[in-house]
Amino acid sequence: MENSNGDENVNRAWENFKENIKTSAKESLGLHEWKQHKQWFDKECTDFLDQRKQAKMQWIQDPSRSNVNNLNNVRCNASRCFKNKKKAYLEAKIEELETNSKANNVRDLYRGINDLKKGYQPRTINSKGRERRVGCRPPQYYGKVEELFLSAIECT
Repeated sequence: MENSNGDENVNRAWENFKENIKTSAKESLGLHEWKQHKQWFDKECTDFLDQRKQAKMQWIQDPSRSNVNNLNNVRCNASRCFKNKKKAYLEAKIEELETNSKANNVRDLYRGINDLKKGYQPRTINSKGRERRVGCRPPQYYGKVEELFLSAIECT
């Protein structure tokens, strides 16, 4: 009886600690919206992606021959759309680079070439502490996190 009561206390304390971390992160950092880093990916591509997900869910629920054929057709159409959009985007990008080259706009030419070669490179946000030597978090962020951690530890 005592062992199960101790386990319940530990589980309750852990859930409390986890919720405190989540709320503090949401308050201080806010919700992060994912950005699409492929400029060619537009509303039409999103619609094809949703159709593909829906067709796959239908196939999972009812793996009949008609659902398999439907899934394959939707996948084919989605892939064709993605391929055509990407091809058109790359052709436009190359045309832009050609016009920069002909206009002797060297800076934009090499910037565009490097973007094509390297692709998207995510940037990380680092932080070292309250002094904000490296990071770009606001000073009040550190105080909120510290307060919530201390309150979570005191509850246990």
